[in-house]
Amino acid sequence: MIGLYILGLLLAAAAFKFLRGVYFIRKAKRLEAEIGTLNAGTEAVKAEQKAEKAAAVVSLGFVAEADLDTENPAPVPPERTAALEAVRSGDWEAGAAYIEAAGQDWHQRMERVRPLALAAAEDDAWLLAWRAARPADPTAALVNADTAIMVAWNVRGGQSGSRTTQEQFRLFHDLLVDAREAAHEAQRLADPADPTPYIVEQPIGQGLGYSHERYRELWDQVVKRDPKVLWSHISGLQYWCRKWRGSHELALAFARESAAVGKPGDLLSLLPLIAYFEQETDKEDLAAETFFKEPEIVAAVDAALLDLAAAGDDHPGAARIRHMLAYLLFWQDRDEQAVEQFRHIDGFIGALPWSYAGEPKRRYLYARDWAVGVATPGL
Repeated sequence: MIGLYILGLLLAAAAFKFLRGVYFIRKAKRLEAEIGTLNAGTEAVKAEQKAEKAAAVVSLGFVAEADLDTENPAPVPPERTAALEAVRSGDWEAGAAYIEAAGQDWHQRMERVRPLALAAAEDDAWLLAWRAARPADPTAALVNADTAIMVAWNVRGGQSGSRTTQEQFRLFHDLLVDAREAAHEAQRLADPADPTPYIVEQPIGQGLGYSHERYRELWDQVVKRDPKVLWSHISGLQYWCRKWRGSHELALAFARESAAVGKPGDLLSLLPLIAYFEQETDKEDLAAETFFKEPEIVAAVDAALLDLAAAGDDHPGAARIRHMLAYLLFWQDRDEQAVEQFRHIDGFIGALPWSYAGEPKRRYLYARDWAVGVATPGL
């Protein structure tokens, strides 16, 4: 009898514990649901606050998210638009005249060649007609070489190496070999003083993996013709980056050498800014909020600001250096100076650093709206 009594007590205790456990499980689930509701409410509040801040920034004259141009670093010059419309309609002579108007401003010449090459990579009927009409035309040969490079890069795609297929790599390599032949033809036809056919070969060397010695020989061909072409220095820096054929140390050394070559107004001070950005982006253990405040990077930004002031907005590289300055000034907590750059570039974000990764609008708006908020009392 006593045994049955004890067994009953044990069963009652077990039932109590079970019911108590069920109670606490239900309570925990209710609490979890309440926390979820609170979190959702918090996120909704944050989203509303973000929208209000974005609207306040736009009310100050800045461009709304929906209207940001992610393809171009600056407004497209009307003469470029006209030239592209002309060649797409078959008028290659208008394209030739557009490029030739750059004269011996070699950076500007490349600025004009590239958009035409991008157009020809989609439809080259007008370029084929140009080459047939003027087979020895050095400008046509230059556009042809750059078009071949654009076709190769379109095949490879913009993904990292781990996300690129072996077939893409094989076609990329084969197409770049053809592009190299086209570049060498452009070099044979060019004015001996013209560095642009050698500048066109730079991304070929990057893609095909020229040895350091071979790339330096190519670089010598560029700089002996003109040592200050901004386009060539930017292209050269990519070769020396760790993600391609060099290292962070080699890239920074190249960038510093480039900056040292330039005089105020040449905008070669952009190179160290890009090198620091590439390093921070590549190294997971570097935090932007501390790395970009290193004294040497602050000094590089100051030098670039002076360089930009000397160049003025007429320099074709002005927009690109402003984009990098806006980004770095933001990270250096120099918000008023950052806002000055944002006012110049706002609306067009197809440039480093915004275009480097996915969601360029998000990256840009975060920096711009933060800087504007800090620099604007009461916002």
